[in-house]
Amino acid sequence: MTADGVTVGADHRFARTVTEAFAPAVLAAAMVVGFALSSADSLRAGVLWALLTALFTAAVPYAIVRAGGRGFLPLGLASCLAGIGALAALGAPRPLTAVVVVLLTTGVVVTAVNRAWRLSAHAAVAAASAETLVIAFGQWMTPLFVVVALVAWSRVRLGDHSPAQVVTGAIAGVVLAPPVYVLVA
Repeated sequence: MTADGVTVGADHRFARTVTEAFAPAVLAAAMVVGFALSSADSLRAGVLWALLTALFTAAVPYAIVRAGGRGFLPLGLASCLAGIGALAALGAPRPLTAVVVVLLTTGVVVTAVNRAWRLSAHAAVAAASAETLVIAFGQWMTPLFVVVALVAWSRVRLGDHSPAQVVTGAIAGVVLAPPVYVLVA
């Protein structure tokens, strides 16, 4: 039961858990850590690339959005852009830079669309992440699209988005990821 006396069922609690566990900042952090570790010359270099990249793509954007709400999303995107600049200047592995460009592009498109209609950033980032992993590591990553479906369900179940908003977000992520990743990687 919540503070306002409304009973919250197990499915609502599960939806909240899914939404938080696969939030855009969490997925961004997981993606950059995975790509940093898999594309670096050594474990030490991978850890350093992961820390640097997660700072720009997950930690700073998450802190900005939490502090100021959705209106501060462009500042979080600016942090990602600064991260791309740092990665380029420091000679980061191309697959790592490519995944950050995918995340930035997805964020920019979602932000632009959200000026007129509310697209699900959660679904877009989940789909872009899954699609990028399939492109980078092969078809055996395809089952990760179950996570995209769970994220979409959770956003609708929580009343944060309509089915059309999550489906459109997922489509945006799947459409954006391939050309961006392939061009940069």
